Amino acid sequence: MEARGFRDTYKQIQKTGAVILGVSPDTPKAQKKFQDKYELPFSLLADEEKKVAVAYGVLQEKNMYGKKVMGIARTTFIIGPDGKIQHIFPKVKAEGHAEEVLAYLKETGKGAA
Repeated sequence: MEARGFRDTYKQIQKTGAVILGVSPDTPKAQKKFQDKYELPFSLLADEEKKVAVAYGVLQEKNMYGKKVMGIARTTFIIGPDGKIQHIFPKVKAEGHAEEVLAYLKETGKGAA
């Protein structure tokens, strides 16, 4: 749902000067299948070893059906042209999130998503 939202707002987000990158611990093959299935016009980056997830602090303990497991906390980072994080959207809800990011980018007029 979140990826489709970013697909549907892609051109509007591009107009802000932002670049969309999706990162997940999936394999490149799984990501390619996902990208093709949902016709995503943006790049997906594979983080199989979860190095990016650890570096950005999104590999966290989660509670799944009463059992504690390590998982990825769905998070969006706005990274500016200088390479510094300008804004963090923690605990993202998939529905409507792309529009939330677009509104932020339009309001601030800066950054990459």
